[in-house]
Amino acid sequence: MNAKKRLNRIKGASLFLTVMFLAGALVIFQPIPASGNDRQEATQIVEKACMTFTNFMNDEHMSAFRDLLKDAKAVVIAPEFLKGAFVVGASGGNAVALVRAEKTGGWSEPSFYTIGGASIGLQIGGQSSEVILLAMTERGVSALMGNSFKLGADAGVAAGPVGMGAQAATANLSADILSFSLSKGLYGGISLDGAVIAVREGLNEAYYGKKASPADIFVRHEVRSPQTACLIQGLKKSA
Repeated sequence: MNAKKRLNRIKGASLFLTVMFLAGALVIFQPIPASGNDRQEATQIVEKACMTFTNFMNDEHMSAFRDLLKDAKAVVIAPEFLKGAFVVGASGGNAVALVRAEKTGGWSEPSFYTIGGASIGLQIGGQSSEVILLAMTERGVSALMGNSFKLGADAGVAAGPVGMGAQAATANLSADILSFSLSKGLYGGISLDGAVIAVREGLNEAYYGKKASPADIFVRHEVRSPQTACLIQGLKKSA
């Protein structure tokens, strides 16, 4: 075999390897579709959020929450939040957020989030398994539009009033977001200053069957799901 033939074979082999590498790269870097597990998780979060909202609406200690809900511009519901008493350190949970339309008063479909961070502690002690945040200002709503934000920095947060005879007027109405917690007969505000709320893009895509940002969900209303009827109808009747 002369030198020219050897060179041509080497070039051919190199071209073959290059094509195979590029084909493999295309497979590796293809977007990973949402899994069935993500869809199941998202559906369960919505179902649990609906139960949490019902619990808050039916609880006699949550009269102030119900009063403030009527003026809320958005709600964030975390059905399973903290575990253990007097928590200091990493903690949090999954949540859904829904935004009220300024013109019609109707509620959007939910977007999925995580809430977590360091130095999160219960003001009342004990365990809190259900948490609802009320966004009372445009700044609070705007914070939900981004990929993530820090409570206390990007949006002010304060514990909402809870208890028998509590009046909504006693709340720190200057805060962008008011927090409420409920667990096993314990009632009280929860300190979330410094916690980070971040969008779960994978759950949004899994739940709606396509990529959907908070703006797509809250503002452009590009996605719908019949599974959220419980939440939306509950909010519509109560707020």
